[in-house]
Amino acid sequence: MRRLRQLAERTPAGRERYVDLLRALAITMVVLGHWSVTVIGRDPGGQATGHSALGDLRWAYPLTWLAQVMPVFFLVGGYANAASLTRLRARGGDAAGWLIDRSARLVRPTSTLLLVLTAVAAVAWLRSIDPAQIRQVFWFATIPLWFLVAYLAAVALTPPMYALHRRLGLAVPLVLVALVGLGDLGRLSGPEEMSYGNYLFGWLAVHQLGFAWHDARAAPSPAGPTPPPPTNTAADAAGPSTPDRPGVRRRRLPTSRRAGLLFLAGGLGAVLLLTVLGPWPVAMLKVPDERLDNAAPPSLALLAVAAGQLGLILLLRGPAERLLHRTGPWQLVIAVNLVVLTVFLWHLAAAILLIGLLDAVGTLPTPAVDTAAWWAWRVPWLLLLSAVLAVLVAIFGPVEARSGRHRTGRRTPRGTPARSALAVAGYAAVVAALLVNSTAPQQAPEPLGTPVPALLAYLAGAGVLRLLRSGWGTRD
Repeated sequence: MRRLRQLAERTPAGRERYVDLLRALAITMVVLGHWSVTVIGRDPGGQATGHSALGDLRWAYPLTWLAQVMPVFFLVGGYANAASLTRLRARGGDAAGWLIDRSARLVRPTSTLLLVLTAVAAVAWLRSIDPAQIRQVFWFATIPLWFLVAYLAAVALTPPMYALHRRLGLAVPLVLVALVGLGDLGRLSGPEEMSYGNYLFGWLAVHQLGFAWHDARAAPSPAGPTPPPPTNTAADAAGPSTPDRPGVRRRRLPTSRRAGLLFLAGGLGAVLLLTVLGPWPVAMLKVPDERLDNAAPPSLALLAVAAGQLGLILLLRGPAERLLHRTGPWQLVIAVNLVVLTVFLWHLAAAILLIGLLDAVGTLPTPAVDTAAWWAWRVPWLLLLSAVLAVLVAIFGPVEARSGRHRTGRRTPRGTPARSALAVAGYAAVVAALLVNSTAPQQAPEPLGTPVPALLAYLAGAGVLRLLRSGWGTRD
C-alpha cells in the first residue's frame, strides 16, 4: 500500500488516467468473460474437459458487443505506444531502442509463463503422460498468447505506422477498414485466404485510433516545457508526450460529447446492418461450431462494435476522470496495471489448476449448461478461480512489476545499425514462435507442450532482446 500511495502521489497532473482504467477494465472483463462461459464436462474416457457455453446461450449474443473488449485494449495500446515513442525520441532515442524498451514489459512475463509451462510439460512427459494430452493442456493454457501475437505485431509496427499517421492522420484507419472489408469478401465468397490479413489490418485500424486520441490529448503548442514523464508503472507512458514538431500536421480524434454520440450511434447502426441483415454472426466472441467468427480474424462487424465502444468511452470519459482523481480508485487502477499482463497470461492456467484440484479430490461439478445448477455454480466458481489466480499473480506478478520500471528522465543513447537489426530479428523470432505455438494442432503429440522449433526460436529471440536491454550496441 505504501508503494501504491507513492506512485499515486507522483502521478503527473496531465496524465490521461482514463487510459489506465480502460486497460485494467478490458483485461478484467476478458478474464471474467472466459471464466463465466466455461462449461466443464467429461470425455468418453472420463477425463475432465472444458468448452464455451455460448453455443447454448443464444440470448446472450448481443451482450458480447460489450464483452468483446479487445478493441478497447488496442485503442489504449495505440495511445500508450504513441506517447512513449514520442517521449523516448525527445530524449534522443531511436525506434529500435523504443522496441527494445517495450519488449521488457511484454516479453518477460510471457517468458515466465512459457518456461513454467514447458517445465511442467517435461515433468509430465517423464511420468509417461500422453504427449497429445500434454499438448492439449498446454494449448488451452496458452490461448491468451494468440491475442498477444497480434498486439506484439502492432507494437513492432508502431514506429512506421505512427509516422504514417503523422502524414495522413485518420485516413490510415479508413484504408485499413477498407482492407478488412476486402478480406471479409474473401471469407464469404472465397478464397478464404484473402481474410488472413484481417488479423493485422483489423487490430491496426483500432491501434491507429489510439494514435489519434494521443494527438488530441497532447500539448497543442510547441512552446513551453515538455510535461514530465510519468514515474509510476500503472501503465506504459499513458500521459501526454512532447508537442508536434513545427510543420507536422496533426490528426486528432474527435473527443467531444457529440463525437461520442455519433460513434455510438454509427457503430450500433452498422453492426445491426451487418449482423441482423447481413451475413455476420451476432456474437462477437467465438461460438462453437459457427462457420464464421467475427474475431478470428476481425470482421467489419467487429470494427463496427469497436466504433460503438469508442463512442461509449468518450461519453463516459468525464465522470471517469473525476472518479480517478480520488485517491482510492486511482490506487486500485495502479495496482491492477502493475500486474495486468500477468493476470491475462495466467487466468486460464488458473482454471486448469482448479479443475485438476477439484477433480483429484472428487468434487468437480459438471452441471449441464444453462441449468439452475450451472448458474448456481457460477459464483463459487468465479470466487475459487480468483483465489487461485491471486496466488499465481503473487508468485509471478513481480516479474512484470519490475519490468515496468522504465528508465525515464534522462537522455537515451542511440544504437548502432547492428543493434537495430538484432532488435528487429529478436522481436520477429518471438512473434513467429508464439504464432507457431498458437496455430499448431491442439492435440499434436508434443512432449514439451509446444513445437520444439518454436520454443527454441522464442528463447533465442527473447535472449537477444535481453542482451540488447543490457545496453549492448549503444553509442555513448
